[in-house]
Amino acid sequence: MTQNLTDAVRFADIEQARERLDDETVVKHTPVERSTSLDGMTGGEVHLKMEHLQWTGSFKTRGAYNKLRRDVEGTPVRRVVAASAGNHAQGVALAATKVGVESTIVMPRTAPQTKVDATRGYGATVELVGQDFREAMNYAQGLVEGDDTAAFVHAYDDPAIVAGQGTLGVEMYEDVPSIDTVVVPIGGGGLISGIATALDELSPETRIVGVQAEGAATVPDSLDKGLPQSLDSVQTIADGIATGGISELTLSLIQEHVDEVVTVTDGEIARAVLLLLERAKQVVEGAGAASVAAILGEDVDVTGETVMPLLCGGNLDMTMLQEVLVHALTEREQLLRLRVRINDQPGKMAEISGVIADHGANIQTVHHERSEPELDVGEAYLVFEVQTSGASQARSLIRSIRDHGYEVSHLNA
Repeated sequence: MTQNLTDAVRFADIEQARERLDDETVVKHTPVERSTSLDGMTGGEVHLKMEHLQWTGSFKTRGAYNKLRRDVEGTPVRRVVAASAGNHAQGVALAATKVGVESTIVMPRTAPQTKVDATRGYGATVELVGQDFREAMNYAQGLVEGDDTAAFVHAYDDPAIVAGQGTLGVEMYEDVPSIDTVVVPIGGGGLISGIATALDELSPETRIVGVQAEGAATVPDSLDKGLPQSLDSVQTIADGIATGGISELTLSLIQEHVDEVVTVTDGEIARAVLLLLERAKQVVEGAGAASVAAILGEDVDVTGETVMPLLCGGNLDMTMLQEVLVHALTEREQLLRLRVRINDQPGKMAEISGVIADHGANIQTVHHERSEPELDVGEAYLVFEVQTSGASQARSLIRSIRDHGYEVSHLNA
């Protein structure tokens, strides 16, 4: 990477961005909360930076507002255009409304309806194009070609965007100056680039750890090859960091300022979403929970450290929340799927249901399967979906059904 790229965002740019973010109805200083539950799980002192409580539900307004105040306000530009799966969309929409220009946001057709509605609610015109972020991006960039009154606002490949996101790094330092490690989710890299640039100036001894969803990870490969790498498709529940690529600008800043980058699976992200809901009482989207997933995993050791995972977004679609909860509860065996082989006679369902009830478990659904090739004539499977208190009750329940003479398969396993 050329040196001019690493110089494209300096700490002075972040300080100037802070001066522009002078309207608390656009960007506010978000709180930090200590999590004793996570302390016990990680061996560190965990302080959650709760940026998901920002006005638009994410950090994105910081960069968008800085960009529009610096490069658009007072110019002939009357409309800004952006592409986003949701959070950047809302940030640009709010910033544009505050600055007094129109905004057109192109979102993939797969974008959660809640994020589409929220973006419109902040004053934007929303166009749904393509099946993923890349298709939406290509279309959006075409909307400003040859139009001097329109400007494109990139989600991460822009020094003004990076500097605006960097104001969050200054806040994090002010919140906990003794911080040993910060953990930051990475999509296109604008957020971690800004935060790491700020902390490299304010607290160079602080370790900066980036985390990507395994199904959308591009940074490890990009670091190995020294050039930005992209994915043809991404697959993750963390749609907020599912960009499928980074830029030369953000890669250069990551190379310069970030200490390490790790990946987490969707299963680990789902567990972190549920844990934050249960223990911290916070509703955080997959991208925002990735930082907590990282410190709970094996790749980031924070034992004895003061650590700050960044909860960067809270725009969790309810359909996705249901999917995450089902996944996590199934993994915990609080949702149990059992297949019981029976002689297809009256009373068998009632008998097995009674065993389940005796254990205090709750049947959600039950159905017969009679057409499986391994069944003999007169046999059937009963497939139960059961709520339990956890793995211990699940194992006890399965033992009891077997003790009553039934062949039972644990379909979760």
